[in-house]
Amino acid sequence: MDTGDHTQANLALLRERLDSGRMRSARVMVNSMRPAELARLLESLPRRERAVLWDMVEPGLEGDVLVELADEVSDDLIESMRTEDLILAAEGMEADDLADLLADLPEAVTREVLQSLDATDRDRIQQVLAYDEDSAGGLMNIDIVTVRPDVTLEVVARYLRAHGEMPDGTDAIFVVNRNNEYLGSLFLSRVLITDTDALVSSIMSTDVLPIPAHTSSRQVVWEFENRDLLSAPVVDENHHVVGRITVDDVVDVIRDEAEHSLRSAAGLDEEDDMFAPVVKSATRRAIWLGVNLITAFLAAAVVDQFQTTLDKIVLLAVLMPVVPSMGGVAGTQSLTIITRAIALGQIDRTNARGILRKELAVALFNGAAWAIVVATATFLWFGDWMIGGVIAAALVINLFVAAFAGFSIPLALKRLGIDPALAGGVVLTTITDVIGYAAFLGLGAALLL
Repeated sequence: MDTGDHTQANLALLRERLDSGRMRSARVMVNSMRPAELARLLESLPRRERAVLWDMVEPGLEGDVLVELADEVSDDLIESMRTEDLILAAEGMEADDLADLLADLPEAVTREVLQSLDATDRDRIQQVLAYDEDSAGGLMNIDIVTVRPDVTLEVVARYLRAHGEMPDGTDAIFVVNRNNEYLGSLFLSRVLITDTDALVSSIMSTDVLPIPAHTSSRQVVWEFENRDLLSAPVVDENHHVVGRITVDDVVDVIRDEAEHSLRSAAGLDEEDDMFAPVVKSATRRAIWLGVNLITAFLAAAVVDQFQTTLDKIVLLAVLMPVVPSMGGVAGTQSLTIITRAIALGQIDRTNARGILRKELAVALFNGAAWAIVVATATFLWFGDWMIGGVIAAALVINLFVAAFAGFSIPLALKRLGIDPALAGGVVLTTITDVIGYAAFLGLGAALLL
């Protein structure tokens, strides 16, 4: 059962229990879920039902659920909570999750939550808050275990038993010197199969390189993907170990990036509430509809310049949508490839020209191939080779321009500090429409009149 089916099944079961008045059974079900499951369930409910469900959540679970929710949903629930409830929700949370929650709380509430912590926990939280939330330091968990390289595995085992518990997801212990500088990783799997008299330095791995705390979250994903990591140490500018990142943290980043790319393509915010008020949602979407309307008027203005041509050759009006439509598809293909390459760090000055040449060559090949198909279809339809030749030439021109635009737009937007996934499609559509109409009608006016 995939995630969507699982959420729907939970929704159906919860509604059944609520409709039948089995409130205690519904409450038990809600509080037996994992925080991420409960967050998806809350996001799937209308606001009134969401409030009923939220009242069932135990205070000790609320904080972990809040950090899993989309920002807008989380903000709405936080606004409905009293300060003392928020303080209670923050109790027992892991430092990295609590730091994420504090970033969403009002400043006055944040101060009260910090004051409610003991000095040690307060210092730990402020250590995480010192880093940007989209950096390795913002992702890291500061609950770590470190050992020295000159002790035996027997000493390590006694230390771990005395410690009583291990941080969740621990697959390795970090080896540090007296100054807390990272030296290597001691994998627990090696500890279990190695003689207890062996020194840590003899079996520790130096292949696991630390991740600087200011590394971007996207780069962290790249490190985990390409180095097949389950966890990695995080170090500050002095090479001191300050925390660790585990693969579950990276999965959260990947999910957020996927949602961002999907929604940005439609000009939406991935943190929007699906059940937000109509006026609020309409206002947000109206911005991009307005931008699209401006570009549509720009394309219409180009068509208007050839009104005389259209009056004399009505067939051009019938075929006119073909060229910009084909250019839009071809441009989107290039745009998607380059936007993904930027996100993965696969494109730079050394290979950009080669990628551009390849995209232009593909555009010319497809342009020529489909130009023949379109010209033939036009002749069979209207019996006029000249019109077929005009649309064929316009198609080649627009596909070539579309490929160049699909390549250059993401790079230009990136340089301007604008998200290519958010604005690239709108800019590309404008270019392919304007060039498509101009090429087709311009050639028609030059060759057919």
